[in-house]
Parts: sequence; C-alpha cells; structure tokens
Amino acid sequence: MAKILTGGVAKAETADAVRRLALDGVEVTVSSDLDAATRLRAGLADYYFGTCHTGAGASLGVLVGLVGQAACHTFGRSVPDRATVESLLDQGKKVFGFSLDQIDTVVPLLADAVAARG
Repeated sequence: MAKILTGGVAKAETADAVRRLALDGVEVTVSSDLDAATRLRAGLADYYFGTCHTGAGASLGVLVGLVGQAACHTFGRSVPDRATVESLLDQGKKVFGFSLDQIDTVVPLLADAVAARG
C-alpha cells in the first residue's frame, strides 16, 4: 500500500483528486508540512504532494529542510509527462510540489505512477 500525504494551500483538493482516481493500493491523507516530514522520515508514509500558488517554494519549503533536497522535486507551474514522473521516482524522489492550478493534471500522473509501483 502506497501512503500519500498531501499538504500546502490546496491539500484537501489534492487529496480529493487522488481519491477520485480510486487507485488500488493507494491511501491518501491530508497533512501538515511538519507532520508529513516526520511521517516520511519515520517510514510511516511514502510520498508527499504539496501545493502552493507557484509550486516553486512554499509547496516544499519545510520538506526540503527536513527530508532533504535529494528526495524532493518541484514541477512549479509545468506539467510533466509520464516519462519524467517515472524518472523522478526511479531517482528516489518522494516529495513533489506543484502549483494548485495544476492539480487536475499533475495528480493523476503522479498517483498513477505511484500506484503502478505497488
């Protein structure tokens, strides 16, 4: 079971977007940044999807500091393709930031790629 935490400005909307996908093997929980970092570090969660207005700063600020830059990636306002998402997951990225107006396009790509990994 892949455990995804959502945080940031649109954390509830992000969690709802994951739930609407109804992916087998994916559990989603709304979280604060600090709680998410603690859970990720303790192995109690697998991924974090964070949102802010630009996707470039506040979506990941706390997580970068507490989990480390190597585990984090921001899409900013861009929309990745499946190959990019797969590559980032292969690199060990677990924390993803994006702008809140990209939820409907980024969340399905991320969540589906996470679900496919089992």
